[in-house]
Amino acid sequence: MFRREMPSHQQPHEAPQQQAPPPPQPYETHPEYVQRRIATNPAFAHKLSQMRLCLSPLVQVNTGWVHPAFPQSVLHFWLLTDSQLEGLASFYHQRTPSTLSRQYPCPINWRSDLPLEEKRRKIGRFIGLRGCESPIILKTEEEIAEEARMVRLREDEEMWRRKNAPW
Repeated sequence: MFRREMPSHQQPHEAPQQQAPPPPQPYETHPEYVQRRIATNPAFAHKLSQMRLCLSPLVQVNTGWVHPAFPQSVLHFWLLTDSQLEGLASFYHQRTPSTLSRQYPCPINWRSDLPLEEKRRKIGRFIGLRGCESPIILKTEEEIAEEARMVRLREDEEMWRRKNAPW
């Protein structure tokens, strides 16, 4: 709501308000800095081009609307908060299974108790981003050592089998 200005002789005495400092300028306003970084680091240039990629919005199947927090670029996707991810899952019928849930190209099983990165991975898969598939399960050192021991054991057995039965 706009405040109606009163003539200066009718305004009550107020303490002078301090002006807020200007917000910090993003790097985009300093093209020479970005250009220097790109010139000295080709990986940075590649990452910038990846982050600038625009995302096609996904529409809700029953209304055709796009969620207001739907990321416009890959960078915006990586900046989504937990509440925005929850909102996207709910808006696109993935939070609570229904008949509409399975009408999307890549439906997901949503759980609100998941950590932020897991939610982001699921939404990324839902909207079709590459690299957001199920995580690769990493093996422990013990499992890797056990596998190496089993391979050596099999190789030794094969070697002895060949020595004892050369045919």
